[in-house]
Amino acid sequence: MTDGPAPDPLAVAAEQGRVCALAAQGQRGLRRAAAAHPELFPGDPFDATLFSSIAQAMAFSAPWHTAAELAVTNRAVLWGFAVDWAIDHQATSRAEVDRITGVCLDVLDGGESGDPLGRFLAELRDDVAAAPAYPALRGHWRDTMARTLDAMAREWDWRRTGRPTLAVYLANADNLAATVVNVAHWIHTGSVSDAATLERLIEVSDEVQRALRLVNDLGTHRRDAESGDLNALLLVDDPAEVERRFAEQVDHCRVLLAKLAGEVPREAGFLSRQLGFTTGFYRNTDFWGVR
Repeated sequence: MTDGPAPDPLAVAAEQGRVCALAAQGQRGLRRAAAAHPELFPGDPFDATLFSSIAQAMAFSAPWHTAAELAVTNRAVLWGFAVDWAIDHQATSRAEVDRITGVCLDVLDGGESGDPLGRFLAELRDDVAAAPAYPALRGHWRDTMARTLDAMAREWDWRRTGRPTLAVYLANADNLAATVVNVAHWIHTGSVSDAATLERLIEVSDEVQRALRLVNDLGTHRRDAESGDLNALLLVDDPAEVERRFAEQVDHCRVLLAKLAGEVPREAGFLSRQLGFTTGFYRNTDFWGVR
């Protein structure tokens, strides 16, 4: 009894090459986007490797999409990095954090902004708004945007007022900005057209986001310890507890994703591939390029 024919190495390599081509096109698009907003994306820390890593992550997570479709998703990820940098490393007061939050939410409510981050988000909003389902689903994107910004502000407070427990920290995983990007991706690509399905995807995406939060911290704890950023490893006495919690969360996600695959197989695959790619990535390097 055999397990079937072995994969054709040429076909496998050709598919890998196609995905890498999507990533290459995505990187060029991100470089153009950053060049159009130089005040928002200085070369340090927004370097070519960061753009390449973002484009690779999305190409391998959703290889069935075209480069044009993924271009919007890539810029949504880049927005996440930009707002994280603005709040974590540039904001010197809670008033400034609140200002950033207000700018982003005003833009999603249809406003325009003279702020660099607001202008970039307005361009992204207009592209997502071109999707037929946007009027019905825009509220879900705004809700996840508000959650993300609230979580980033809460972490800003924690860094100055005291560290939370690991459980409380994980409940704040929206600060990773994964689900908010996923929602923009699903709306823009037309992957989801009704609110009930999107709500189901958000529910599972939030659980995947918690796993991503943990593996991110496992990969970046040295940098975070030096910079003063919060990290799960800095919240426990035994680092093995974070590894154990990550393994438990991945197992939990596997169960949820298996069930989701029976409802929306492609988007379940997207979340599965996102979790797998990010796990492999953070075990070896970091998006910001410092390890």
